[in-house]
Amino acid sequence: MSRFKILGVYFFIAVLALSAVQMIIDARATVILNAAMLDEKKEYTIFIEIEDKTLYLLVDNTCVKEYRIASGKSGYPSPLGCWTIVEKGDWGEGFGGRWLGLDVPWGKYGIHGTRESGSIGTAASHGCIRMFNDDVAELYSLVDKGTEVVIVNGQFGPFGRKFDEINPGDRGADVLAIQRRLKQLGYYGGPLDGIYEDGMKKAVHQFQRDTGLRAQNTIDRQTWLNMGFREFE
Repeated sequence: MSRFKILGVYFFIAVLALSAVQMIIDARATVILNAAMLDEKKEYTIFIEIEDKTLYLLVDNTCVKEYRIASGKSGYPSPLGCWTIVEKGDWGEGFGGRWLGLDVPWGKYGIHGTRESGSIGTAASHGCIRMFNDDVAELYSLVDKGTEVVIVNGQFGPFGRKFDEINPGDRGADVLAIQRRLKQLGYYGGPLDGIYEDGMKKAVHQFQRDTGLRAQNTIDRQTWLNMGFREFE
């Protein structure tokens, strides 16, 4: 074999070797990039529509996952409003092994699994959001404490009961909304806890008198309207 042919063979081998090295470098770079993308924490928001019995997982207002849920049954409504996940834990088999606790001020509410998978898609819980166990396990792995959770019910948003009458002892998002409005108007100085107790009762009486209504414990439709609420809020 001539010297030129030998040099040509060596050159070809060198080119192959350099190409192989470049492929290895590119492959490693791809692995590192993919790993970085997987490690990157996304800013999730959870949006729950009670009427549709659906939980939507959002990233930058884009839905990336949908899950079927069960919501609170009659007399035990799920907490409507804007909340935050403040607790993550394992609550045992009865809760599907996963618990995402919310900062609802008037009770213990959260998102969890269930042994009653047939209840998913219905109003069946004591106010918590139930999911299939595999679904809640996946959701649990994706979201962190501090994740925003928005719960609505049809066109009335936080007023799931429209402007139904509210009486002492009632609790919920609508009670919390009234407390906030009375506080803004200077009538209420108590806790914003969504519970209609004596301190709120006094504030309601004074507001009713000042706006030409008969003072009564019941917060009726006219009291709602005098506070400036509208059903589309």
